[in-house]
Amino acid sequence: MTAVMDAFESPESGSARRNAPPSQLVVTVYGLYSREVGGWLSVAGLIDLLAGLGVDEQTVRSSISRLKRRHVLNADRRNGAAGYELSEEAMDILREGDRRIFRHERATLADGWVLAVFSVPEAERHKRHVLRTQLTRLGFGTAAPGVWIAPAHLRDTTTDMLQRLDLARYSDLFHTDHLAFGDLTEKVRQWWDLDALEQLYEDFLTIYTPVLRSWRRRRSDRPAQAFADYVRLLTDWRRLPYLDPGLPAELLPPNWAGIRAADLFFDLRSRLEESARTYVAALIA
Repeated sequence: MTAVMDAFESPESGSARRNAPPSQLVVTVYGLYSREVGGWLSVAGLIDLLAGLGVDEQTVRSSISRLKRRHVLNADRRNGAAGYELSEEAMDILREGDRRIFRHERATLADGWVLAVFSVPEAERHKRHVLRTQLTRLGFGTAAPGVWIAPAHLRDTTTDMLQRLDLARYSDLFHTDHLAFGDLTEKVRQWWDLDALEQLYEDFLTIYTPVLRSWRRRRSDRPAQAFADYVRLLTDWRRLPYLDPGLPAELLPPNWAGIRAADLFFDLRSRLEESARTYVAALIA
């Protein structure tokens, strides 16, 4: 399962990217379009789709092989055509990702917080690393050694993760409020690296503000371009909601770049999604 989740993470998650790794583009295409047709795409169809993103056939095949080794894709022939389907584990991660990536609302102070407290025996300390890695991946901050915190809306996602990875027996989850002592705004800055996160959002804005501006000027529908822009947009966006757990706006710096980046993402999505889907349907029919 860990190998599967690693395949969904960008190897360059700490910096801006103008050219996403091909394997990440493949994951995005599968996540967006294969589930509408049973989780399967033919190799030929995938090659045609990725060509529209400037990825050549050999690179597509290499990316598929890498994702197969990581148990994201399984080989499957249908009606005589070679292709790949998403593994059950990958399907689970994509369903979880849908809830996270396409959530526009931020948490509020009234929602409260979820605390994850864990204790792992020394003999199984490797699971301590897995726990820390996965809580970080979900966007938890560290309130104290062994005590992790996130907005309460992540409770169900966290529960699912702990059960899926057989880590629930080492953990306790609590739904709580911050009652007293210390400025919560300052606490949030200690628990999360907001400066680094804001820089990632600013990088995203730098890359995609011109894209949005270009689509606002266009008078004609361009499905192929919509597809290319939408896949790149989602590939670069999907890591950010995992780094930012949707902290309440009142605890964030003024004019927080994350709010502006989310508005840009959802604006572009509304302009590109249907046209991109039309393009894909015609290409793989």
